[in-house]
Amino acid sequence: MTNGGRRWLGARTRRIRIGEREVITEGLGGRIWTDFYHRAMTASWPVFFAGTTSSFLALNVLFAAAFAVDANSVSNSRGPGLLQLFFFSVETLATVGYGDMHPQSIYGHIVATAEIFTGMTMIAVMTGLIFARFSMPRARFMFARQIVIGKHDGRDTLMIRLANARQNTISGATARLWLLTTEQTLEGRPYRRYRELKLIRNENPTLALSWTMFHVIDAVSALAGANAESLSGMDASLLLTVAGYDDQSTQELRARHSYSHRDMAWGHRYIDIVSLEAGQTRIDFGKLHDIEPDVGEG
Repeated sequence: MTNGGRRWLGARTRRIRIGEREVITEGLGGRIWTDFYHRAMTASWPVFFAGTTSSFLALNVLFAAAFAVDANSVSNSRGPGLLQLFFFSVETLATVGYGDMHPQSIYGHIVATAEIFTGMTMIAVMTGLIFARFSMPRARFMFARQIVIGKHDGRDTLMIRLANARQNTISGATARLWLLTTEQTLEGRPYRRYRELKLIRNENPTLALSWTMFHVIDAVSALAGANAESLSGMDASLLLTVAGYDDQSTQELRARHSYSHRDMAWGHRYIDIVSLEAGQTRIDFGKLHDIEPDVGEG
């Protein structure tokens, strides 16, 4: 955001990844408090706990310095520098109170009151965030590393395979597939275009194991006449979104996966992962990503 050609204070440049594309953003404020909940929920667990630990230590150092302003604020305080006051602050912030040290002046009680309130608030916030992170529904879908384009029922077809790694039942699973291309307007300006690729079957009533989705490349398909070279020239990518209802957790699950045009294997098909041995159906998820040249009819 600019004002008279000048950037607002706090604006910074960031690199983010959307699928296979790296995008550089700038002009937005970088302060964590502008969207604290989102940052806390999307940070990795190591980053989350590192931030929590840093905040905890910083608060205790701050209150230890506040207690040190009045040398008589805490009874039985002894030891070098702020060390004893730091540990007293930890006890106060955590509402432990071992009893060997306690506030003994009006100033000490005021600081302790402020710290206890801060500690109660911090515990409530951290409890809520940790519960929200653990209870957040996450799908465990395994997406095949490559898209294959070959013959299916005698027609040119794009195929994508996925598997449910939890092997539980996901009811009412739905899928949508989008083609993203970079094109130019008549004025010569580039823009990103989104076109949906219709799937032969975009619903799966009980997704428990694997699911292969098919898009027929016919005259009305956005991929009609396309090949590896033309898709590369448009910097094409495909975005697959999957949603369903987890019967065990009774929560709605959503997942998405992005493919680059480089991930499309033309003239190939997936190796079958389902076999029948002695009347028993066997599924080998280790072959989920395996493909082979399509030598079928057509």
